[in-house]
Amino acid sequence: MIELATVIRDLRTELQGAVAAGDGAALQFELGPIELEVSLAVERSSTAGAKVRFWVVDTSGDTKLGSTSTQRIKLSLTPRLNPSGVSPYVSGAAEQDER
Repeated sequence: MIELATVIRDLRTELQGAVAAGDGAALQFELGPIELEVSLAVERSSTAGAKVRFWVVDTSGDTKLGSTSTQRIKLSLTPRLNPSGVSPYVSGAAEQDER
């Protein structure tokens, strides 16, 4: 099992590599919405400062989860390129033609 945050981080790394590999190529693809469907196991710790952790489960093998229940979820991610490193998000009311 692997943490959901790690899956999303690794996906981000793969996408950044793909974008960099296509830089200057004659054929390029527009980065659009990504749908990711995973099976999750939820783990709750009963210690002080308890957390809930989400683990992505590989259902293709002979993995035995015992009494752990799993759920399938679908995530819709909308990637945004931010080459400057400055956050593209602002606060306040939108002006005309802003989104």
